[in-house]
Order: sequence, then C-alpha cells, then structure tokens
Amino acid sequence: MNSRFLPGTAVEPSPVRQTPTAAIVTASYAPDFERCRLLCETLDRHVSGAAHHYILVEHRDVRLFRQLEAGHRSIVDERELLPRWLHAFDDPLSLFRRRVWLSLKTQPLRGWHVQQLRRIAISAHASEDVLIFCDSDVAFLKPFDCGAFWRDGKARLFRRDGVLANEGYEEHRIWSRNAGAALGIDPSRTSIHDYISTLIAWRRDTVLAMCGEIQKVHGRNWVEVVGSARKFSECMIYGRYVDDLLQGAGHFHGSEEFCRVHWTGEALSDDEFRHFVADMAPEQVAIGMQSFIGTDIGRIRRLIGLDRS
Repeated sequence: MNSRFLPGTAVEPSPVRQTPTAAIVTASYAPDFERCRLLCETLDRHVSGAAHHYILVEHRDVRLFRQLEAGHRSIVDERELLPRWLHAFDDPLSLFRRRVWLSLKTQPLRGWHVQQLRRIAISAHASEDVLIFCDSDVAFLKPFDCGAFWRDGKARLFRRDGVLANEGYEEHRIWSRNAGAALGIDPSRTSIHDYISTLIAWRRDTVLAMCGEIQKVHGRNWVEVVGSARKFSECMIYGRYVDDLLQGAGHFHGSEEFCRVHWTGEALSDDEFRHFVADMAPEQVAIGMQSFIGTDIGRIRRLIGLDRS
C-alpha cells in the first residue's frame, strides 16, 4: 500500500497556498492514442495555468505513449499507481479483443474501471495541489485558464443538483449508493446530486484523505474496497466524500460544463459537427467525441483546422 494512503479521518482540507499549482490528468489506452495526441496539441495551444500533464496508461501502452512525453508532460505506468496484486490479461471471453484486470481481492475489472482507479491513485504520485481531469477524446477549441477551478482558497466541485431524482438516472443512483458504501455512509443517507462530467477538478489533499477514510472504514486497501463493486464512479465517490463527510469544506459548487460532449449515438456528419461546435455554450472551451462512437480522428482534425496531412 502506498505510504501516502494512510487511514485517517474525514477532516477539512489543509490550507493551500494562495496560488495553487494545477496538473491536468488524462487516463488513456492504445486505441485512443491518436485522440490523445490531438488532446495534447490542443491543450498546448489553448490551455494555461497547468504546471504539468500526466497521462496514465497500462504498462504495455507506456512505450507507445512515450511519443507524447515532453518537459511538461509525463507518461505514468499504472504499475506505479496500483497494487501489484491487480493483473491485466487479454480476455478470452472477448476472443482476446478486450482486457480484463483480475485479482483475488476485487471483481473482474474492465479498462474503464481501472482508468477510474488510476485517476484516484495519481494523487499519491503527483505533487500539484489541484488535479484537473480531462479525457483523451477531448479537444480544446478556445483559450482556457485552469484558474477557473480555484476561488478564494477553494476548489470547484462540479455538481448538478437533484438530477438523480429524475427518471433515466438508474445507473447513476447505483454508482451513488456504492460510493456511499465505500465511504461508510449510512445507507439511509442517499444523494440526488450528479458529480460526473468531463473537465472537472479535485483537490489532491482531499483525494488522499478520501482514500484514507475508505481504508479506515473497511480496514482494507481502498482499491480493494472500490473494486469489490463493478458499478462505481470515481466522481461520485469524491463528490459524496466532499459533500456528505466534509460538508463541502474546501470546495465551491459549479454546474456549468466546460466541455460539450457527444456522449451517445452515431458519428456526426460534417454539418452536424459544425452545428455541434457552433452551439457550444459561452463557458464551454472544449468538445468531446466519445471514442466508442467511432468518429474518425482525421475528420475531427480537419473540421477543427488541425489537419496534419
């Protein structure tokens, strides 16, 4: 167990320097490499206020992603972040097309599960005060200052109030309940808030305290606890820790989404893509085309004016 993930109590975040340092964190994998390359190019062009960019990948993808490394950008092997007892294999049940992470301490985990674990675990590896999470299928189109995530000594916690009370959020409610179980929150204390979005920020000291709280409650490594439920959301765990156990200390809430995401459906036509960009809200500075939808990365480059041909 990483020595910085020590059991503790849910206490208010420590005071952070007046001008905190920030890092951008991206969890990715080989099939998204070209998308991640585009993210890096647009991030370097448009984003200010971040001291570093961490790209978190599986061990076998490290060599490929090293191409993106620079003085302000590093590739982090998941072996530096996660317990050695969690092992990745080609999954015979998918005819070896997908990966599965197995151990005697968790449920079988897929790539999206382990990417969430990496996002939590980077807090024990990084040194920056604020961690800003950005998926590898995001592209920045407008200038953005990471200072938007900090105000009066507090970090911006994305929260959409009350939406889990609506229809269509059944899976979100499961994630929220499992977050509460991981944190030791009484099951009768439910939450109806959604904390999931792209381009959000966490306080690193709060993540460390959160992991310590999970370990204190369960007497086990936090990865083992979180991975024992296959339906979990790292955003829900962090959000419920801050709001339910810290009563919001060290944070302020914001519901505006800085990234406009095409979550589901089919790939957009050229005209649909142009309309999608044109309809970005004033506060939105980036777009996300979910990689599983299959939008050609070359077409995205052409439509945002970064064609490399």
